[in-house]
Amino acid sequence: MKFPLLLALLVGGASALHLRSETSDFKSSPRDENLPRDVELSRPEVEECPPGEELIPLEEEEGSGDEGAVSGQDMTDEDLQCPRAEDTMSLPGNPGCKTCRFLLVRNPRPFGNAQSVCQRCYRGTLASIHSFSVNFQIYSTVRGFNQGQVWIGGRIVGWGRCKRFQWVDGSSWNFAYWAAGQPRPGGGRCVTLCTQGGHWRRSHCAQRRPFICSY
Repeated sequence: MKFPLLLALLVGGASALHLRSETSDFKSSPRDENLPRDVELSRPEVEECPPGEELIPLEEEEGSGDEGAVSGQDMTDEDLQCPRAEDTMSLPGNPGCKTCRFLLVRNPRPFGNAQSVCQRCYRGTLASIHSFSVNFQIYSTVRGFNQGQVWIGGRIVGWGRCKRFQWVDGSSWNFAYWAAGQPRPGGGRCVTLCTQGGHWRRSHCAQRRPFICSY
């Protein structure tokens, strides 16, 4: 009786091993082996922002319409003319900066046109400001000017999480003198200096304003 029982057990065990092997082969079909293994591990690349400028943690609608005004593509025949001497005012020099020469141009122009005038007519750019003393120097000259704001050379570049302030002359953004609540969302991509108080505000670049050239 023991021998038939032992034989039956051996046959049953072999059948179980055979079924387990077939099940394993079915699970690891060639179709599964051909699938790429790294698909599930791939993650979207995180956009890296350029270092060195002040990032703007603000949500703003893309395509604000300021692009043409920033680049100066909408210049008219009048905008191509250099200002007359009586329409400009030289600002007093800064004893601590031999190259800090500023000029107020009273003729209001969009931001991009103003930058073009600074380049063509004075071989300079819209003014960049890097200290409170220089900001106060400019403010002291324009505070008696009957205009609310004047263009300086600050603007926003980039989009999304990489929006940042930048000077048009390429110098470092290492100083700011914002008015209360500024910079605020939707305020435009260009920067003005207020003739009352000397603080800065964001403004839409297509606005026509007087401006400060540095040369």
